[in-house]
Amino acid sequence: MEENSLVEYGSRRVIITITAIMCALLEIVDTTIVNVAMNEMKGSLGVTLTDIAWVVTAYAIANVIIVPMTSWLSQQFGRKNYFAVSIVIFTVASFFCGQSTTLWEIILFRFIQGLGGGALLVTSQTIITESYPKEKRGIAQAIYGMGVIVGPTLGPPLGGFIIDNWSWPYIFYINIPIGIVATLLTIGFVKSPKYAEKSSLSQVDFIGIILLSVAVGALQYVLEHGQQDDWFDNTAITVLSITSVFSFILFVWRELVFDHPIVNIRVLKDSNLLVGTILSFILGFGLYGSTFVIPIYTQSLLGWTATDAGLLLVPSSLMTAFMMPFIAIMLQKGVSPKYLVSGGFFIFFAYSFWFFKIMTPDTGTEHFFWPLIIRGMGLGLLFVPVTTLSLSTLVGKSIGEGAAFTGMFRQLGGSFGIAIITTLISRWSVQHRANLVPNLDTSDLDVQNRIVALQQSFIQKGFSANESLNKAYQILDVQIIKQSTVLTYMDIFLYLGVLFLCCIPFVLIFIKKGAGKVVDVGH
Repeated sequence: MEENSLVEYGSRRVIITITAIMCALLEIVDTTIVNVAMNEMKGSLGVTLTDIAWVVTAYAIANVIIVPMTSWLSQQFGRKNYFAVSIVIFTVASFFCGQSTTLWEIILFRFIQGLGGGALLVTSQTIITESYPKEKRGIAQAIYGMGVIVGPTLGPPLGGFIIDNWSWPYIFYINIPIGIVATLLTIGFVKSPKYAEKSSLSQVDFIGIILLSVAVGALQYVLEHGQQDDWFDNTAITVLSITSVFSFILFVWRELVFDHPIVNIRVLKDSNLLVGTILSFILGFGLYGSTFVIPIYTQSLLGWTATDAGLLLVPSSLMTAFMMPFIAIMLQKGVSPKYLVSGGFFIFFAYSFWFFKIMTPDTGTEHFFWPLIIRGMGLGLLFVPVTTLSLSTLVGKSIGEGAAFTGMFRQLGGSFGIAIITTLISRWSVQHRANLVPNLDTSDLDVQNRIVALQQSFIQKGFSANESLNKAYQILDVQIIKQSTVLTYMDIFLYLGVLFLCCIPFVLIFIKKGAGKVVDVGH
């Protein structure tokens, strides 16, 4: 079989694996490292927080546009060439991001960086998968998964450290030496598959490219900006939502009737890939959603620094990395992915419910450790079996096409998760505040004593009686807002837990017996 010529052994496989993981980490870390630098960047560039959010949005839109096209682009230009050029684009764009002096410059170069970065993630997965023999694909996905899971949690503490010790351009400059090494290793060691067929210019699906770009670009904008623009009360959000839906429908139709589609939708006929793609969406929802909520909770309510909030998630990621080789071995020995995935969803439910129980306005650091260790175990049980299941029965160029689908839907799941959670935080906080205020009856003795005590503390600091009374009411209001926000976060974790619990019957019903078993189908 031609695909067997891509299997590597010994030191070559080690070098190729390291190169692919290095590139996957580059891409994933860059999706989160900017978050902790946004305050510094808006001050330096003289723009608002809403404006600087486009630095994140531009990268995400470029990512989601390019990911589904990576398999086709690899076939047109050769995987080695495409991968190497993508690393160069990412690295050069990183340099220009650091050099940017205006908002529009950095948005442009972040978009270009996203076009290069989107290719790195999916192509890395394909390269690793094809470098290992079929019976060891579980181990291959475990190695790849370490980068994907650890990456999002490395970004915030690394970004915080760089901001505390240097300045924001260095969050981009750090990519340059890694990019140079990765480019040289790619040129020296990565192979291009021989089954790729190039299209002539007349066969290139330009209409498909435009429809896909419009569909996912508009969707990503809606998800990123929906809450701050008040969703469908905003004309632009409404128009872009309708545009995205119709563009997506036309895109699917185009890809099914065109002889040389930019995205091979027919590969989803593989039932394992279809189920794996759905599970990847849910996994992205949970992974990026919980990674988004925890730093906000610890920084805005508990007063932690960005670095401390980022470091909180590191033990969870290390636990996932520790789990992955053992899960890969279990898959290799024939344990059904359906039971591992079901266990992962149940553990994620337990983690979410645990967080629901421990959240208060002053939860201590010691309360987070074990729930986050549980989270790490759940992610390990989910990621390796889901990715192994998705690609287990694919061969040849279908592997790259399948990896593109799972990568795209994991990203979209994360975008949907963050958008929905952001909306719920905003709306449920108002609702909880409205429910809490009537409980503060000023005729209640406990409430009166609390107000008097606060008033007296301000009088002792030299304020007049009226000023002290107003400040006492202001403090009570701040405490109500804080409590209502905590109640909102509790609700979010509870509903996330219920979502994961509801996934278990789906997994047990739709993952067929023996699906995802990694054996050599050539024998």
